[in-house]
Amino acid sequence: MPEAMAAPKMSSGGKNKGGAYVDRDKPAQIRFSNISAAKAVADAIRTSLGPKGMDKMLVELSKAQDIEAGDGTTSVVVIAGALLDACSKLLQKGIHPTIISESFQKAVDKGVEVLTSMSRPVQLSDRDTLLNSATTSLCSKVVSQYSSLLAPMSVDAVMRVIDPATATGVDLQDIKIIKKLGGTIDDCELVDGLVLTQRVANTGTTRVEKAKIGLIQFCLSPPKTDMDNQIVISDYAQMDRVLREERAYILNLVKQIKKAGCNVLLIQKSILRDALSDLALHFLNKMKIMVVKDIEREDIEFICKTIGTKPIAHIDHFTPEMLGTAELAEEVNLDGSGKLIKITGCSSPGKTVSIVVRGSNKLVIEEAERSIHDALCVIRCLVKKRALIAGGGAPEIELAVRLAEYSRTLGGMEAYCVRAYGDALEVIPSTLAENAGLNPISTVTELRNRHAQGDKVAGINVRKGGISNILEELVVQPLLVSISALTLATETVRSILKIDDVCFTRKYRKSTETTRA
Repeated sequence: MPEAMAAPKMSSGGKNKGGAYVDRDKPAQIRFSNISAAKAVADAIRTSLGPKGMDKMLVELSKAQDIEAGDGTTSVVVIAGALLDACSKLLQKGIHPTIISESFQKAVDKGVEVLTSMSRPVQLSDRDTLLNSATTSLCSKVVSQYSSLLAPMSVDAVMRVIDPATATGVDLQDIKIIKKLGGTIDDCELVDGLVLTQRVANTGTTRVEKAKIGLIQFCLSPPKTDMDNQIVISDYAQMDRVLREERAYILNLVKQIKKAGCNVLLIQKSILRDALSDLALHFLNKMKIMVVKDIEREDIEFICKTIGTKPIAHIDHFTPEMLGTAELAEEVNLDGSGKLIKITGCSSPGKTVSIVVRGSNKLVIEEAERSIHDALCVIRCLVKKRALIAGGGAPEIELAVRLAEYSRTLGGMEAYCVRAYGDALEVIPSTLAENAGLNPISTVTELRNRHAQGDKVAGINVRKGGISNILEELVVQPLLVSISALTLATETVRSILKIDDVCFTRKYRKSTETTRA
């Protein structure tokens, strides 16, 4: 039966030196199957591009774009899908994959030059420009109607954690996003200080002015031995002695904490034993010390940077120098939807801020968090590469026109491939027009004509349903987003082109095990 199945392929196969049958069509079949699979993903998410698109589905390529630029995650997959479609047609015409790959690299190098030439520099002191960039990013999100609130919040957050004069990047770890269920997106706020979702352990002290804050990593509970053991108590006197020792031990710990001047105590969560016993909580309450327990290990670094404290691993190190200070530490009631602890007015603050995200359900909160993250990333892009470019499909159609001109200076198959590369980029304006309810063919044709006449900032105006000067509509995006999307999409397509065979590892593993046996 296998011989019968292989027989029709003999015309396209041959024998190698070892006499084994080689299917010459297999590399081409593998390439086309990989291209088809990747195109299917790209086509599936085309409807999510632009402000009138649906929600996003990220794949590995868009994750790379998210890490590099933080925005343009849909565009990069759509561009990759269009380039793969172009590859498929070029391969069917008999052009070798290596020629296509090298031509695409030439095209992307030229494309980066074109994008850079049509960008305009931006100053971080120009708040309006930063707001326009953040608003453009938020336009394609579910929470776009709240862009007037979220865009200024994102710009202010980034500007507070950097020095605009010297910054060449932004560490988004310095901006902590706290999700709190309840309320609406209108209740989101930017807090210049520390926000904790934990509850105050002792209800007696919920507000402390002139706070001196200590962060401990040891337990305020009776010690345990390293090995499992049992203590057998035979009479009440022994039991009383154990309880007295325990009480004296914990009281001594609490007295040392009070002696250092601490009036707000943060306790790291412990997995070995109770980080805070009821007896310790009783003593702390009597000494008017506000207690917050169950601080997560991953939050320690941010807390220390924000309030200027240092983590204390042993009671002997609990000294006034290890404490952070703040004007106010209080537990805030959120209109019946829970409580938050806010620590503000830190005397030696690090460059950190907290954003409290509110929403009526988890889906809304997660979408708002993702939208804020994208807006933060757009501002981060402008800090990294201080240049803006028009949005609305203008860069892609400009690239298509300029690459068509560039292809005429080349010869042979390269010219054909570069032209195909430029034509593929028209998928972005075409998809934007389609998702906005416009006629994609007439819109792209008019747009191409405007760019051919030298109007580099002509783009698709989704709000007005036509083509206009996109800079006047304040639809702008960082240059880094466009360059990153173009280069990452091209790299992915070139990688797929290089695949000419598939190894079935599971079957291989079984065969090797059989051989060893």
